[in-house]
Parts: sequence; C-alpha cells; structure tokens
Amino acid sequence: MRKYLVLALSLALLAAGGAAIAAAGKSPAAKSEIVTLRRLTQEEYRNSIADIFGAGIEIRGVFEPTIRVGGLLAASTSVLSVTPAGFESYTRMADSIAVQVTGEKLRSRLPCTPKSPAAPDDACAGKILSHYGLMLFRRPLTDDELKSRIALTHTLAARQKDFYAGLRYGLASLIQAPDFLFRKEVAVPGGGDQYTLEPYSRAARLSYLLWNTTPDAELLTAAETGALNSDAGLKKEVGRLMASPRLEVGMRAFFNDMLELDNFDTVSKDSLLYPKWGVAIANSAREETLRTVIDLALTRDGDMRDLMTTRQTFINRSLAAIYQVPFPFSGEWVKYEFGPQAGRSGILTQASMLAMFSHPGRSSPTKRGVALMDIFLCEPTPNPPNNVDFSIINNTSGPLKTVRQRLTAHATNPVCASCHNHSDPIGLTLEGFDTIGGHRTRENGELIDLTTKIRGQSITGAEGVGRYLHDNPKFPACLARKMFAYARGENTERVRPAALKTAYAGFVDSGYHLRALLKGLAEGPELYSAPPPAPPSGSGGKVAMH
Repeated sequence: MRKYLVLALSLALLAAGGAAIAAAGKSPAAKSEIVTLRRLTQEEYRNSIADIFGAGIEIRGVFEPTIRVGGLLAASTSVLSVTPAGFESYTRMADSIAVQVTGEKLRSRLPCTPKSPAAPDDACAGKILSHYGLMLFRRPLTDDELKSRIALTHTLAARQKDFYAGLRYGLASLIQAPDFLFRKEVAVPGGGDQYTLEPYSRAARLSYLLWNTTPDAELLTAAETGALNSDAGLKKEVGRLMASPRLEVGMRAFFNDMLELDNFDTVSKDSLLYPKWGVAIANSAREETLRTVIDLALTRDGDMRDLMTTRQTFINRSLAAIYQVPFPFSGEWVKYEFGPQAGRSGILTQASMLAMFSHPGRSSPTKRGVALMDIFLCEPTPNPPNNVDFSIINNTSGPLKTVRQRLTAHATNPVCASCHNHSDPIGLTLEGFDTIGGHRTRENGELIDLTTKIRGQSITGAEGVGRYLHDNPKFPACLARKMFAYARGENTERVRPAALKTAYAGFVDSGYHLRALLKGLAEGPELYSAPPPAPPSGSGGKVAMH
C-alpha cells in the first residue's frame, strides 16, 4: 500500500508543479503570478474535508504546528512549509479519508456508480475525480491533472480487480496534493500596473475569511463565470455568505486567533493552590469568551468597543465555581450578567484572559499588560534582554508582599523601566483577580492597590481600564488591522492604514459594528490586491515576487 501512496504523492507533486492555473474569463495565455501559498490550518483542513465529503469523516493524524507572527497565527500560514514528517502525516490522513469515502458505508455519496465494481471505469472515475478535484483544489483540475489520476485509478483498479480500491488512491492523491494543503493564490493584471487575485483565488480568500472553510459550489460557480470580478457579483456573494449562520464559524476562528485563545493548549496551574483548575475549566473559559464575542458581534450586532465593558457573558457550572456565583440549572450554558459590585469589565476580566496571561501559581501584571497592549492596541512590548535579573519579582516570601511592590523595585533598573512602564500600568488594574480569574482584594495579607496612571490619565481597577480601552481609538483600529491581516495572511505590523481606509471609515460610521467592517473589507479591492510582478533578474526594475 505504501508503494501506491508514494506513487500517488509523486503524481500530485508533479501535477502541482507543472500545472498553470488559468483565471476564469482569461485566456490560457493571460499573464498570472502565484503571489501566496498559504498552508491550511488544522481547523481549515477539518472544515474543508467535512464540507467536501460530508459529515462523519474521521480525520486521524498529526498536523504541522503554526507560529504567531504579528499577533496572528494566520500570518504564519504564508511563510510555513511542510516538513518531510508532515508530508508523511498528511499522506496517511489522505489515505484514511479516501478509504472512508470509497468504503461501502459512504460510497453512495459518490457522484456516479461504476459499470462493474470489479473493473476500471474511466468515465465514472473521471466524473468523481473532477467533482472532488474542483472542491479540493478550489479550482477545476487541468487536463493533465485529471488524466494522470484517471490513469492511476485505472491501473490500480485493474490490478486489484476493484474499482473502489483504485479510486481510493486517485482520491488520496488529490487530498494529499499541495494544491489542497496550500491555498495557492494567483494574481492577474487588474489595470494599470496593478495586479488582483483571479476569481478562484478570490473565492477561497472570501470563503476562508467568512466561513473558515473551502468555497461552496455557488461561490465556485461565481468564480467560473467571472461574476466575482464584478462589483455586483462580489457584493452578491459577500451578502450571501454573511447572511449564512456559518458566518459564526468564521468569526469564531478569527477571534480565537486574535485573542490568542490557542494559548490554553499550554496553560497550567498549581493544582495545590488552585484545585478548581483543570481541562474542563480551560475549555469552558475559552468557550465563554467566544460566546460573548459572537453574541455581541453577530447576534446583537453591537458596538465592538463594548467588548471592553460589557458585564454580560455566558457561564456553565465550572465557571460558576470560579466566579463564585450561583448557577441556574436551566441548561449546560446560560446567559449571565455580573452585577456592578463584581468589578468585571468585558472579556478583560473573564477567566480566559486572566488565566492565559498569568503564572501557574500567581498573577502577572506584566504578562497581562503585555498581552492587552498587543492584542487590543497593536502595541507589542519588546522582549526583555537575556541578562535581566527577575529575582526581586519572583521572591514572594520576602519583605515586598505585593507584586506591585516587587515590580516597582524591579523597574528601578533603567534597562527594565521602559518596557515595564509600557505594559505594567494596565496589568496592575487587573490585580483584583487571581491567576485563574477569581476575585480577590488582598495579596499575602496586603490590601491590593488597583490605581494606576496611563499616559497621565488616572485609572482605577478593571472597570477603569475597560472604559479606557473602550474609548481608545486604537482599539477598533487594531481590530480592523488584524481582521485585514488575518484575511490576507499578512503580518499585522506591516499593514498600511491606507489599505483599509475605506472599510475602516464604514466601520466607524456604523457605530463600530463588526458586520460593517467585514462587508467593507470583503467588498473592497484592497483585500484582493497584489503587488505587480517584477521583470526577470538582471533586466533592471523591481525585486522579483516570491
């Protein structure tokens, strides 16, 4: 079997390397450039497979890790490749999926039935491979890509006297191909010296932004007809996708990335000090934040700045224990609103943000401040020098009882002062909450001081800093920049404000509604723009595009 899988992968690589992708409505001679290769994330892969082959497909395997670039995991998909071990894993996953699709239980979903299950049937194989190839590659297969896979399917079906055994390898070669594992974004001339994404690349960028999955049949048809090249056609598809309940899936994926909720995979707490903390709490905390965001942004179509101040949230039994509130047993999750006396302020004071950016046994104003400045204001804090002495901060049994006292002493070092003055003020306002998000008023017996100054403005506690962030124009601007960077797979720090000027103006005018921002970005030409290709090296001119 391994021999056939290697043969299938070789065919996939050859086809991917030699195939030229023609833009819809363009002649094969039209000049096109591959401008980006974006590796599918684990969630994008899983969603795509489910939408292409239907529910019930099990995906077994290890996915390649991602890294955070400019505050987003999505930005790394444009720069990461696949290791040899990763290709092995993708190959095994592809074969497992193909076995399920061609098995007796699910083969009724296939677009056709062979004349005989015990012999090759090139017509039926071609129909099946063409059908799934379009959805997997997010564009039609070229003649060579289809013919090579029909030939592979025919050879193995004849050898094993089983049509479905041959089809298994033909499908596996599509699923493990780079054209599926990577979103290959292709640009064509767009007028003047500008380039723009061709329709199939537009469809993929739009679908993964709004639905976090591969384009559906209707969107692929709009790409095939060239409708996505027109303003009217693009607006129609954007409206359709945004009206779908699946928009929630896409926005959960974005906010999971922006809010760095993937950090829960590595969060641990001291079980002796915090016995309530565990996997169930971690999963619940992540879900609480996502439910809060989606409720405000999509269900209520509210002002996104209210994420910093709202006391409305969703809790389950596990979170009720952390927040020390009674849990009404009307369902697994219930909507809940903290009272004014609780001191809670938006997602800043939810267990997710407080626990992720703390130490296992104690809170951390610095970690919390660094995270909030980066996530919500797009103001990253430089990494500390390697030789910094943290002994004062870590000495919790010394004469300095509170973390504020220890940070103040630590920051007397000029090397440390600039960074701590940048991040600590916001973090100190959240000291009313311990490392798992529970409320407290004292630390080591000392009353906690929640006052601070940020750029000369006096602020007290979580409610004060929540209002400060709510009213800070950098917060909605940062949200818009990260949404644009997420959609394009770019580093947020390199996004030019002019690139989303129109969409951002619409966002502000709407009262900071997320739907207005999404609509402005998805319908604007900037989302699909690409730099013009350079002349060959040595001919003079611009640097070649990678």
